[in-house]
Amino acid sequence: MKIIGVENVSPEQLKAELAAGARFVIYQYCISVLVMSFKRASHIYFMRPEDNAFTKGLPFSLISLVLGWWGIPWGPIWTISTIVTNLRGGRDVTNEVVRSMAAPVAGVTRK
Repeated sequence: MKIIGVENVSPEQLKAELAAGARFVIYQYCISVLVMSFKRASHIYFMRPEDNAFTKGLPFSLISLVLGWWGIPWGPIWTISTIVTNLRGGRDVTNEVVRSMAAPVAGVTRK
């Protein structure tokens, strides 16, 4: 999965930002087509402490509001849940991302 916002950030800078309160977040959105509804997650966003998580999540909430509620029964349910999640600043996946960054990559040997 793509991480948005870490371009040109060194590992040392990333560590310092995380220690200062930065986090990795995903937003959710819902799209419905007739009787089928799909609940999806955005790319991962790197949010610095000064970033506004509400503003970043707003486009995903708007997608859900316009396209999500059509499918019965899951459309309205998932639309509400995605909007609530996004209004709370998204879903924090910092621990998972940091853990995956620390894990060794299969097939790669280090010297």
